[in-house]
Amino acid sequence: MGDYKLVALDMDGTLLNEQSEISTENAEWIQKALDAGVTVSFSTGRGFRSALPFAEQLKLETPMITVNGSEIWHRPHVLHKRTHLSPVYVQRLHELALAYSETWFWAYTADDIFNKEKWISPAGDYDSHHWLKFGYYTEDDSVREKLLAEVQTWGALEITNSSPWNLELNPLGVSKASALQELCGLMNIEMSQVIAVGDSLNDIAAIREAGLGVAMGNAQEAVKEAADFITLTNDEHGVAEVIKRYVLKG
Repeated sequence: MGDYKLVALDMDGTLLNEQSEISTENAEWIQKALDAGVTVSFSTGRGFRSALPFAEQLKLETPMITVNGSEIWHRPHVLHKRTHLSPVYVQRLHELALAYSETWFWAYTADDIFNKEKWISPAGDYDSHHWLKFGYYTEDDSVREKLLAEVQTWGALEITNSSPWNLELNPLGVSKASALQELCGLMNIEMSQVIAVGDSLNDIAAIREAGLGVAMGNAQEAVKEAADFITLTNDEHGVAEVIKRYVLKG
């Protein structure tokens, strides 16, 4: 056994393969970690409802971090903490999206997901919703850089991504790392006892602050540079390899 008490797993590009499935190998080694008394948690940009079926598949009754840390769950369906994104900024982000008409955008509330094709009604009623996260997607690098430059000038949001082609905006100070610190307090463990595994910029802070920060073999370069260890890709069961090597070593 290693000295780690908590394994925090990103989902897309990490736990899930390119078909958005949990491989048999990953599932098997997660179960071995759980059997050994190690907590395995999701730490994802996904909302609770889209993460839940995978938690149920693995029979996880463990804490969950969703929406990049805007929600922290004691266990599925039992909420510990939710941090809202101000409607003032959602309005600004939405208006900015509309200025770049080719850009896809989406936003999470506590109850729903809205996007370019299905926006709130009435469209300007931002105050009636409990917002959590806003996102942009465009494969046009110059547009994405303009969006990023504009949002950075506000100095009011946590800016990350979950793929090289998107931007994800959370309330300032909210990240997977801040959520993991909160979780450590609940579990009475230290960040040094955490393994954080991920592939994108929304994983970097957690990877830097955890006892062991792991980048996937398919991770963005900046994530690999921040990590202590680079595992196999998400299609090569990289999560199973981490558990084998660092959690259940020997």
